[in-house]
Amino acid sequence: MEAAVYNRSDGIEDKGEKRLKIKTAKMSYEEVLALPVTIHQKPIKQRLLFRVVLLLLSIWDLWMTRFTYRMIGMEKLEKGEPCLVLMNHSSFIDLKIAARLMCTRPFHIICTADGFVGKRWLMRQIGCIPTRKFMTDVTLVRDMVYATKELKSSILMFPEASYSFDGTQTPLPDSLGKCLKILKVPVVMIRTHGAFARDPLYNNLQLRKVRVSADVEYLLSAKEIAEKSQQELNDILQEKFTFDYFRWQQENEIRIKEPFRADGLNRMLYKCPRCRAEGQMLGQGTKILCKLCGKAYELTEYGYLHAVETESRENKKQDESKEIQEFPNFTHIPDWYHWERECVRQEILSGNYQMNVPVTIYMMVNTDRIYQVGEGVLSHSTEGFRLTGCDGRLDYRQEPLASYSLYSDFYWYEIGDVISIGDARVQYYCFPKESGDIVAKARLAAEELYKLVKQGTLAEYQ
Repeated sequence: MEAAVYNRSDGIEDKGEKRLKIKTAKMSYEEVLALPVTIHQKPIKQRLLFRVVLLLLSIWDLWMTRFTYRMIGMEKLEKGEPCLVLMNHSSFIDLKIAARLMCTRPFHIICTADGFVGKRWLMRQIGCIPTRKFMTDVTLVRDMVYATKELKSSILMFPEASYSFDGTQTPLPDSLGKCLKILKVPVVMIRTHGAFARDPLYNNLQLRKVRVSADVEYLLSAKEIAEKSQQELNDILQEKFTFDYFRWQQENEIRIKEPFRADGLNRMLYKCPRCRAEGQMLGQGTKILCKLCGKAYELTEYGYLHAVETESRENKKQDESKEIQEFPNFTHIPDWYHWERECVRQEILSGNYQMNVPVTIYMMVNTDRIYQVGEGVLSHSTEGFRLTGCDGRLDYRQEPLASYSLYSDFYWYEIGDVISIGDARVQYYCFPKESGDIVAKARLAAEELYKLVKQGTLAEYQ
């Protein structure tokens, strides 16, 4: 469960809805480390009352989006039979959709641990089970087994763990197939349509007028799971979690007329395809442009990028013949984002990738609050992440293989764009200070570095 609206300094006015906030406090680094950690508690059975509350809180948004759904093969799931429900993660409305579709059976929700901050009792009553994103969590698997076997409840999981930045799938953990075999319950998938188009994360959480629907599909029985290998299960899930919501918008001719549809697009499309500058893009209104060379695109009502001419450029003094070089002219946002990924990969392979940004540091050691502990510098290279700060008292390192992706987000709990690293004891939330749009690049770099190191491609790790 995540939150909203960050008041940026780039002139973009927020027109979105306020979401959840999080309790914070200022405290020294040593004081935070001395705080007691949260003691693990087993999940408790979700009561009907709280399912009804979740449903009532969801009705308005579902009515506003004219929400509809269809069932595919769901007659195979017996009444009252626990199952694992896997759902793609597109926007904040996902949980409301799930509340509607699962209201007839008790279910537990796998939730990031910071969602429990300041409201642990309530979250447990709703049925949430906390975990740390992109980390191996043996305790989580035990809790899931306990919920299905002892409490006879279903499990709702967003296996991508984070919202999609570009409307395409994000990496799934390799351990997912193993998890299915441990649980030994049927698997159901919920795939949404229109949720991303209505409320993409980059767009300052400004809501568009888009209808939302969902498909609820019975994927695998317990018997089929037992008969297949972990890799076969992973392959099935990977195929089911392959999508492109900008393509969906185009093919279904979904018209988005809102004049703010490109606001914040620079958070995701941070690299200019013409001059290759990073952190110089500005998404505002219906256009995204490079403030350095003037290259601009319009985001059309049907989700295409259309190159437009600009009247002037800041680098007019450059020789025009030198300035204009061959460059990709994108019409599809995921293609641009994929190109940025390839650029990051080449930086890593050539030894040129390096990120060093000043950050404001928050820490989470329990679910009472997150604590602002000071300032520091977050670095990322082929050696992984390194966070230093708090007047030299903090020095945390995280190797590339520690996580297959990165907990990075936009507008995190109305504080700002964030990069989060850490371990089972401490989670660090790093908020870049005036350093351009680096959150998306950091996630791409972490994912590519993980793959390269795991494959033994980088010489230093062979």
